[in-house]
This record gives sequence, C-alpha cells and structure tokens, in this order.
Amino acid sequence: MDNEHGLAVSADHSTGLWLQWSPVFAGALAASALSVILIGFGAAVGLGVSSSSPSWRDASAALALLSGLYLILQAMVSFGVGGYIAGRAQRVIGATPSDVIESRDGLHGLTAWALAVIASAALVALVALPAARPVVQNRSSATAAEPLLSAELDHLYRSLRHPANIDIGYERAEAGRILLTSSGHSGVSNEDRSYLIQQVAASTGLAATEAEKRVDTVIGDARTAIARSRRSAVILAFSIAAALLFGAVASWAAACAGGRHRDGARLPEWMGGTPRTVVPVA
Repeated sequence: MDNEHGLAVSADHSTGLWLQWSPVFAGALAASALSVILIGFGAAVGLGVSSSSPSWRDASAALALLSGLYLILQAMVSFGVGGYIAGRAQRVIGATPSDVIESRDGLHGLTAWALAVIASAALVALVALPAARPVVQNRSSATAAEPLLSAELDHLYRSLRHPANIDIGYERAEAGRILLTSSGHSGVSNEDRSYLIQQVAASTGLAATEAEKRVDTVIGDARTAIARSRRSAVILAFSIAAALLFGAVASWAAACAGGRHRDGARLPEWMGGTPRTVVPVA
C-alpha cells in the first residue's frame, strides 16, 4: 500500500509533523494481535478479568486486583511492541532536526495505539451486539436479578412440595426485584420484607418463622453478592482505563526508542538492549 504521504512531501516541509500510515497500521496490527494472545494466556491461567460465576461472586478482591494488574501489564507490553514497530518502520526523508524526528516517532506510536484501541473496541462491540439484543422470553421471569441472584432465588424458593404443574417464574422475578433493593441505602422496606415472607411461606409450605429466617438470610446474601459485583465492576473499569493510559505512554516511549534504534542507537535496557560497558579511566 503506497499511502505514505510523507514520501511526497518536499524538503522544504521536512520539519513538519506528518504520518506515514504503513508503519502506523503495522504497529496497530501487531499491538492488537499481541494483546489478544496475552489476554488469552491470562484467561487460561485464571487472570482474564472474568469469572465463570455471575459477576465474580466467588472471586476475592486479591484475584480481581491481580487480574487488573495483569491487564495493565499486557497493555504496556503489547502497545509497547506496536509503538516500537511504528517508530522503527518510519522512514526519515531529508535533513530533519533530531527533535522533530523524535516527535514524529512518538506521534506514529501514539497513532498506532489509538488505531489499535479503536479496532479492539469495534471488535468487542460487534461481538457483544448479538448478546445485547432483546430476547423474547416465554416466561414472565425476565429480570435483571436472575443472572446475579439466581443462587439466592433458588435458596429462597427451595422446597420438596412444589406441585409439578405450578410455575413460580413470576414470583421469582418479583422476589428478584425486591432483593435488588437490598443494596440501597434504606435496604428492603418492611412492607416488601413482609410480602416476601408471605410469598415464600405460601410457595414452599414453610412455617412463618422458618420463612422469615430464610428471607432474612437471603436478603443478607443478596446484599453481599451485589456488593461483590459492584466492587468487581469498579476494579474492571479502573483497570481498563489505567491499561489504556499506560499503553499510550508505553507506545510513545517505545516508538521513540524504535526511532533511535533505526538511526543507529542502541535499544534502552528496559527494552532488552545490551547495557553499555563502562571503561575505567586509568
């Protein structure tokens, strides 16, 4: 692809900042591919910022933080490699001051980072679009609480006396909406709690005292599950933002290092370059 506009720029304009798109696309593709590999490896060893259980209900805060740190580390590595390629592959035309060349290298790395982020976001959106479409439910149990509090709802209506032809889908959905209010400042209201006790007693055949104990236990468990879900969402959002920010810095720095390597300088030690040997003065 001969789309490198800089090759057509005259020597009089050699000090301007312009982009050669071939190095940018190469760096962005390399960063995206390496990021997918590292994220897949992290998911294989349990550091994929995800959980098989709904909303990380069984994951500890330490695991969430460790997964977030891994997400930041892989972003720095992948975007650093992409930035290095974007800076290293840029061609210098004419006599250009060294500070302008370094600015161009950094600009190429930052543009490769931005292109990789946009491509990744578009890919995630395309993959998530079918899941986000509304699905027609045959039962009246469609509620936001069902994926998150399914275990609590199962415990709430557990009974061996359910008639085979009775569907409690609507009761579960209504109880789920009530349990979602447990995470608010005021919690579940007394009216909703009393109604839930009556509903559980009628559906399971438990005595009023046993139904009350079960409802209170489930309300506490629901509050804990929602708090864990909220904590995991905050950690995930912060980790993604920090990964993108550190990735931009790594891409700029690596592109500048790649440009200096292109011009004959050594790679810095943090990129695997050999340290300089200091010769003692006799």
